[in-house]
Amino acid sequence: MRYASTLATGLFLAALCSPSFAATPTSGLDAAARARLVGDHALTLQWLGWGDLSRAGKVVIDDQGDTLSLRGEQSGEGENAGDYVRLSGKIVSASRDGFVFVGDIITRVNHIADGAECKRSGTFTFKTKGTRKYWRMQEMTNPCDPVTDYVDVYFRGI
Repeated sequence: MRYASTLATGLFLAALCSPSFAATPTSGLDAAARARLVGDHALTLQWLGWGDLSRAGKVVIDDQGDTLSLRGEQSGEGENAGDYVRLSGKIVSASRDGFVFVGDIITRVNHIADGAECKRSGTFTFKTKGTRKYWRMQEMTNPCDPVTDYVDVYFRGI
C-alpha cells in the first residue's frame, strides 16, 4: 500500500512538470488576453486631461511569465502641474471586455482632498463598453474626497 501511495505521488508530481500541464492558463490570462494587453497604452485621469490624448500618460504592461505587470503614470501640466495618477501592480485575470488589476493607484489633484495624495490599494476592475477604445476603472469613487475619478487605460495604437 505504501508503494502505491508513493507511486501516485510521483505520477502527480510528474504531471505537474509536464509541458501540457504548464500550458494550461492558471492565472486567468490566456494567449488572446496577453496579446491585447502586453505593450504600451495611454493612461488618463479626467482631472489631468483626456479626450484627444495629447496630455495622456503611459502605462506599460509587461509579460512576466505567469503574471502581467502594470506600471504607469500621467502627470498634470499647466494649472495641474504637480498633479498625477500612478498605477503599479499586476493583472490577475482578463476577459474580452476587461481585466482585473491588483496593486496601487495613487492620485494627487490640487482641488481634491485639499491637494493631498490619495492612495488606493487592492483589487480594481477595468472594463470597456460598446464602442469605447479604453478600459475604465469601475471603482470610481475617490476614497479621499466625494468625487468620481475616471481612470482609463486605452487600447494600443490609439
